[in-house]
Amino acid sequence: MKIAKSLIIKILIFTLAAVSNIVTGQANLNKRAQWFVNDRFGMFIHFGLYSGAEGVWKGEKLRNENDYAEWIQYRNRISKEEYLTLIDNFKWDEIDPEKWVILAKNAGMKYVTITAKHHDGFALWDSKTSNYDVTDYTNPKRDIIRELAAACKKHGLKLGLYYSHWVDWEHQYGWDHTKEISGISPADFDKYWQEKVIPQMTELLTNYGPVGMIWFDMWIHHSQTVVTKDQLLQLKKLIRELQPDCLINSRLGLSLEEDNDVDFQELGDNEFGRNKKDFPWQSPATVAHSWGYNRLDNDFKSTTSLLQSLISNVSLNGNLLLNIGPRPDGTVPYEIEKRLLEMGEWLRVNGESIYGSNAFDLPKGMNDWGVITTKKNPYGTKLYLHLFGLPADRKLKLTGIKSTPVTAYMLDDKNRTPLSFIHDEIITEIALPEIFTEKLIPVIVLEYQNSPDCVVDLAAQNIEGGYCLTSLNSISEVEQNILIPKSRGGTVPSYLSVKSPTVLRWKIYIDNPGLKTIDASYSYQGKSMNNKINIKVAQNELKHNITNTGKTVGEPKSDWVIDNFRCSVLGTIDFIEKGYYEIEISITPQKNEEIKFQWLWLK
Repeated sequence: MKIAKSLIIKILIFTLAAVSNIVTGQANLNKRAQWFVNDRFGMFIHFGLYSGAEGVWKGEKLRNENDYAEWIQYRNRISKEEYLTLIDNFKWDEIDPEKWVILAKNAGMKYVTITAKHHDGFALWDSKTSNYDVTDYTNPKRDIIRELAAACKKHGLKLGLYYSHWVDWEHQYGWDHTKEISGISPADFDKYWQEKVIPQMTELLTNYGPVGMIWFDMWIHHSQTVVTKDQLLQLKKLIRELQPDCLINSRLGLSLEEDNDVDFQELGDNEFGRNKKDFPWQSPATVAHSWGYNRLDNDFKSTTSLLQSLISNVSLNGNLLLNIGPRPDGTVPYEIEKRLLEMGEWLRVNGESIYGSNAFDLPKGMNDWGVITTKKNPYGTKLYLHLFGLPADRKLKLTGIKSTPVTAYMLDDKNRTPLSFIHDEIITEIALPEIFTEKLIPVIVLEYQNSPDCVVDLAAQNIEGGYCLTSLNSISEVEQNILIPKSRGGTVPSYLSVKSPTVLRWKIYIDNPGLKTIDASYSYQGKSMNNKINIKVAQNELKHNITNTGKTVGEPKSDWVIDNFRCSVLGTIDFIEKGYYEIEISITPQKNEEIKFQWLWLK
């Protein structure tokens, strides 16, 4: 595995019509992938010779802070001969792949994907193509893929196989990143391709029953590698011929835009969704950091954070493939097993909101208390509100839906006891229970007779009852300015760099009229007293002179001096009645001056 970093992109959601009819499901979905978008949650298993090292070689930890134990042969420069001695660290008479499948099932996972061959080139099946495989080095002889395939069939889970097609440290002509120094000819790499990749893939697709997916791991486009497009098409053609229903991920090296026959997009390692996609996609993720077992890796994510990753992905039409790294005796680390079983307990009660559910077309983050998934049935539409945060007054406000729900209830309530709610134009206020029986992430169900209409161009109230107005939820185009991402470990927040007169507008709905204060957060490091901020709303205008905000220390005792972002009170506005309002801010810097605008706050 390798981390793929992506740029921060502003989501241009406000070009949509203000009022639209919700469309659930995924538009670009082939028949092969229907099970995939229904199942949503799978297990990744990294298991191989590297598991025997446990992230340490001859007393030295893995030479990389990401703790990717499966890279230890490459990172710690271990010869093939010495690397093979790790086979003696395993308890082959105790390893039972069926236990992994049972754990996956108890965790609510619907498919299992194992590293049949990782970058080290060592096969976990009885390969006739190469003797560099588990069967040739174990006594009694083992075929882990055959045993796992049988367990998946027995317990009703789909089998997926990871195969490293680009990188192979064992074959003379496989790609090894040291070849960035020595080089390799296309002809020599093709020898590896035809001698090992194609024959081994033929074995996997022929000898182990139905394969749900092949999980490739080329984390960059083929144009940046020694692999040719023709070789990738040859491999894809082989899969389509031998297993027509088998899914192929985009880490084959072909993007979905380049080849629409690729079934789903695989994001980078531990990269989660940022916006809704109308095609199948998935995040591969770890519970700590390493994929293969690393005994020094103990920074485990909480069950709640793992559930939030799963739910957030589903709310954007995505899947989650969550990894285990078994020990050399086949056991799964307690911290990982515990979290998976807790996820399974949550899913047994709340799985209706995940399996077969899709994204709802309100913008991500519009309602800051959590995320929404949706599902249609013959009787109407259900929305599932996943509560990542709870309002202190126990009154949850859902902003953006014009339709009135038929009923509201907690998903974990078998009696479906109705929750009281008030619907006001585009705000549905739900009275929450004083005590939740679901302690991790409570889920509220809203039922509608039809697909509910929504308004997508609003800045919603946040969980505190105020409005945080930024360039991201503005209805204005801001191409002439630059959205600067946060930096210095987040001590410098993201902001809009304003160097010329700029106007931003927001649309809000006021359900509780009255006098409200408007604050602004910005940074200015110049000396001029002529930089201006003007606010117009509800036939009122507020004027503010920008002054130097100075510097601050971002991290004590670290020589970490940064620009200060100061919150200034601009004034108060009296909202006389309920309704929609447009707020406009004009920022007017002097020539060659820069205003770093962060947000407006209205409450």
